[in-house]
Order: sequence, then C-alpha cells, then structure tokens
Amino acid sequence: MESKENIIKSLTFEFALEIIDFAEMLEKMQKYVIAKQLLKSGTSIGANVREAQQSESRLDFIHKMKIATKEADETAYWLELCAAAKSYPTNTSLLEKIEIIRKILYKILSTARENLKHEMLEQRNSSRKK
Repeated sequence: MESKENIIKSLTFEFALEIIDFAEMLEKMQKYVIAKQLLKSGTSIGANVREAQQSESRLDFIHKMKIATKEADETAYWLELCAAAKSYPTNTSLLEKIEIIRKILYKILSTARENLKHEMLEQRNSSRKK
C-alpha cells in the first residue's frame, strides 16, 4: 500500500534546511543572537511536527502541534524583525514559507480540536445509553 505524503512534515523539513542556511549567513554577518534564535525556533517546528506523528493520544497530538505552532509564530517574529531592521537581510522566501506553514498548522490544530470535541461527545452519548 502506497503511503500518502505528509505535507507538513515535508514543508517543515525543507524550511528547517533553509533556516540553517539563513542562520549561517547571519552568523557570517556577526548577527549571532538572532541567528541562534532563528536556528532554534525554525528547526524546532519540524521536530515537534514529527513528535506529534508519534503521539499517544489525540490530546498529546494537539499538545505537540500547539508547540510546533508556537515555534512557527516565534520564527515568524524573528524573520519579521530581520526584515524590519536596517542592518539585517530580508529573506522574503522564508517569510512566505513560514506563513504557509503557520496556516497549515492552525488548520491541523483546528481540525484536531474539532475531532476531539466530537469524540468526547460520542463517548458521553454512548456512556449514557448503557
């Protein structure tokens, strides 16, 4: 059986590779603090998405995806800061990609929460019937 590609895993992995390159460029420019922050948050998104794939429950999945979403938000902040600061380079491609990733993560979280709500309602209704 052919497995379906996991878009968010692929996107966050590719994004992390690009963040590594951008952080290395910032370090060459001696922008160490922002480089380190971007490297940590930008690579953490995909790591948390991967952890979510191995979650033990729907709640655990939601928790790990929420962490990935927070890391994506932080990464967007650092990229926006670079774009706004006169002495930093702007990476429009990374800014566009992080927005796509954030939208997908928010949708995944919304769907997972909705599914959890339905699951809990079904469990409550089935326990009342017994």
